[in-house]
Amino acid sequence: MRIRRFGMSLVALATWGLASCGGSSSNPFDNPAPVVNDPGSVTGQKLSFAYFQKCINPIFLAELPIQLNGTTTTNTCAGSGCHASATGTGGAFRVVPTATDVDVSDPANTADVIRATDMYKNFYSAQGETVVGSTTQSRLLLKPQLLGVLHGGGLIFTSATDANVKLIEYWISHPAPQGQDEFSTATYAMFTPADPKTGSCNTQ
Repeated sequence: MRIRRFGMSLVALATWGLASCGGSSSNPFDNPAPVVNDPGSVTGQKLSFAYFQKCINPIFLAELPIQLNGTTTTNTCAGSGCHASATGTGGAFRVVPTATDVDVSDPANTADVIRATDMYKNFYSAQGETVVGSTTQSRLLLKPQLLGVLHGGGLIFTSATDANVKLIEYWISHPAPQGQDEFSTATYAMFTPADPKTGSCNTQ
């Protein structure tokens, strides 16, 4: 009987841990199903890797204020217990905190080479939390603002005018041209000047 109670306690503890950065309407201790892009609405377009690397990935590493249960603390999205690739409990969204930048202008960094990097893993995971072209349906924006969906990590962005929100919105709403991949140089227009090395991140 003691062994059985101990086993049940472990299950309860594991369930609590999973709840810390997740949750769904059918089971508050579970994570929501993956975002599914409707092929008819997004026309198969890809989000920009260059813009993600320079403008979006740093958001996941930044120390941000978190409001949870009436208390404000600071943490990173890539922190242990949230979305860290090895130690996170925040559902399918995963961030490799040590991912290094890739020189997208180096001819040696082909698409296959970039897709094998940790930075691309972060890109791929973040894109999986979006509906390409739709900021109002993308969990990457909805969850940290608590807009109709549970986020076990608490309220991260308290205003739609938050600079980080604007960066994520711009990324989601400016995919590469139809028929071009995530490395399309056409997406360099998302920087001013239009250079992912020297340009600043556009938000409008």
